[in-house]
Amino acid sequence: MNPTVLELKAVSQAYEKGHPILQGVSLSVPQGSFVSLIGPSGAGKTTLLRLFNGMVWPLSGEVWVEGRRFDTLKGKWRRQVQQQVGMIFQDFCLVEESSCLENVLCGALGRISLWRALWGNFPEREVQKARQALDLVGLGGREDTLAGSLSGGQKQRVAIARTLVQEASVILADEPVASLDPGTGKAILELLRQLQETQGLTVVMNSHNVEQAMAFSQQVVGLRQGRILFQGPADVWDAEKLRGLYRRDS
Repeated sequence: MNPTVLELKAVSQAYEKGHPILQGVSLSVPQGSFVSLIGPSGAGKTTLLRLFNGMVWPLSGEVWVEGRRFDTLKGKWRRQVQQQVGMIFQDFCLVEESSCLENVLCGALGRISLWRALWGNFPEREVQKARQALDLVGLGGREDTLAGSLSGGQKQRVAIARTLVQEASVILADEPVASLDPGTGKAILELLRQLQETQGLTVVMNSHNVEQAMAFSQQVVGLRQGRILFQGPADVWDAEKLRGLYRRDS
């Protein structure tokens, strides 16, 4: 069995007093796996995902990343762990006035000095790494193309290439294909699955599309009202479990 790379231990979170988002959630994600979070809106999926890169702090409980207690780390120790966790978003989060290559090079910012970043003076090894990442995601030859002129699927490929240059071992994907048409979305998920298998990456995806989650994930975690209702391989989920996850309360 692969070692655990991400772990929550009895984590609770709330943005307003008396309105919990997560309630005592415990979860382990094995290294090199593809895990999807599903559940109704407001179940806590995005909050759970963002605990693993420090965008959200737990009110109680423990967050572990790469064998380190992440929620207690500060300064350079915290940044070291964050460097291992890349994130891609539904809206891509690219600088549209910059080229594909410049956007992908942003993944190297944690390794170079501030003055180099401000002047865009990246070491040649980082430039080559960015070019290789663009090749890997199917955008070789588009280095100088402005991000704003790309299609949605191409923009997401640039965002994925950025995480590769970051040298992240974990990719958190927050509704990564929600704004794409079905065919393009499937191609992006196929790319993520390919990278997970060939590069040994761990992928955790938040998805409202149950069919996609079941098709691409090795483990599917169902969240409801801030708690894990059920977790298991896609083939053990059945209609009854899904009805329970998405049922409307009277």
